[in-house]
This record gives sequence, structure tokens and C-alpha cells, in this order.
Amino acid sequence: QVQLVESGGGLVQAGGSLRLSCAASGRTFSNYAMGWFRQPPGKERELVAAISWSGNSTYYADSVKGRFTISRDNAKNTVYLQMNSLKPEDTAVYYCAAGLSFAAIARMYEYWGQGTQVTVSS
Repeated sequence: QVQLVESGGGLVQAGGSLRLSCAASGRTFSNYAMGWFRQPPGKERELVAAISWSGNSTYYADSVKGRFTISRDNAKNTVYLQMNSLKPEDTAVYYCAAGLSFAAIARMYEYWGQGTQVTVSS
């Protein structure tokens, strides 16, 4: 089992920045690829960014490329999502997830956090 706890969400004005953190405990964190997903109100969950177990490979959704950066610190068992130039359409509940495969689809991730709300006002 891997337990994931997100933090760092909140309310921010358009153009602002937030940094989400996801702390992992349980099994060896460095064995897992990590992903950040989001679910806007009334919409399906979508992948925002993913990072391989080593951190050498990353993936971003087109909607966040150039604005968001995913990173990880395996010594701290933590993955981060730096979000800059935020837009109202980034408003969603953000979830981190862990999986044994570096993948872009939710079903490949085995463990999920409880989510953190990000609200961007216009």
C-alpha cells in the first residue's frame, strides 16, 4: 500500500501561482511513477502531468504545457506540481496518484490521494 496526501491547494487570482505537494508513505516511493490529475466541476478526471520513477521522463497535458512543472524528491518521498500563470479553467480538485507504469491514463495508477481544491478567480 502507498498512502498519498496532497497539500497546497487554495484560492488564487488568475495569473497567480500555486505549488502542490504530495507526500507518500508506505511502499518504496522511488519504485512508482507519479501523476497529477484534476477533476473540474461536472467533468471527468484528466491527467495534468506525470513523472517517471527516476524523474527523467515527464509528460504534460497540452493545456498546461509551459505553465506547470512536475518534479519529485525521492529522498523526501514527495512529488510537486508547480503551477504558474493560472487560469480560471484550471479550477478543479487536484489528485496525485502512484503507479508502477509511467502512463497517461488514470486506470494505470493504483494509489490515489484524497485531492486538494484549486480555485482560480478571474
